[in-house]
Amino acid sequence: MAFTAETLTADDRFFAAILHCADQMLAIYRESPRIASIFAAQQRWLMAHAGFALHYGHPDYEKSGLYSGRFVDFAVKNDIASRNTAAAFMQEMLAYRFLRPAPGANKRTRYLEPTEIAEQHFTRWLVTHMMILDHLDGGERAEKIAAAPAAMMAAIQPRIAKAIIGSQAVRSPGPTFNLFNWANSGGLVMDYLISRLPGFPPTAERVAIGPLSLRELRERFMISNTHLKRLLTQAATMESVGWTEPSRKGDFWLSRRFILEYWNYQASKFAIVDAAAEAVLGPAVLDEPQARRV
Repeated sequence: MAFTAETLTADDRFFAAILHCADQMLAIYRESPRIASIFAAQQRWLMAHAGFALHYGHPDYEKSGLYSGRFVDFAVKNDIASRNTAAAFMQEMLAYRFLRPAPGANKRTRYLEPTEIAEQHFTRWLVTHMMILDHLDGGERAEKIAAAPAAMMAAIQPRIAKAIIGSQAVRSPGPTFNLFNWANSGGLVMDYLISRLPGFPPTAERVAIGPLSLRELRERFMISNTHLKRLLTQAATMESVGWTEPSRKGDFWLSRRFILEYWNYQASKFAIVDAAAEAVLGPAVLDEPQARRV
């Protein structure tokens, strides 16, 4: 049986998995800022999932195929983006060469497909999540996907996309998470802050992560000073982040509520990923759920 969000939320070891996942997202950014910009804000991340799912074969469509009209309609129907934003995203992906023209059933329609670099990075995203799940229960999901990455992506990713796009727990896990994840580069800033956590004591209302350099954040994530300060000021007003001393001095801290929003989001997302993997690969382990620990 696949992990549930409730099981992962209650598993203390899942905290280490969260930190590892944040580190992996930051590693992708360091290697390829353009491809990582797709993961930097929720709207772009959802649009990317939608595009891949339409290309491979979204469960709600009889035929597979990605083209601008279908993508824009899908984004609007699922409240992901406006028509203009969705169309601009497609043009950007073409300009960055993450999409390219492809043959299709209807010659009057301009079909598109992900390029090799886009597929490689999305496969890496999938394998990273599977490796974390495997670490929790001793399964072999990542190994099976690595043995046939193209076929596995085509089978598993549309299931993940449909569930994520339809999940309020993933799309709106809490006010502070939403603040960061809907801002340009805000998702990466949030991943960085979470990755700095030394631990998460059960009774702590705040967890200090040490000094925070705004200059380092600006340079690392190519975010403007005005935008970054506004983002942190809004989060501080919500009492979700702050400094231990006035005037942005001392250690930076994250609130318990903020950390739990991130934790619950990751638990919901990983449960979706595991359910999709199980539907395609079968059970990761054959023991009873309570015996799935290593």
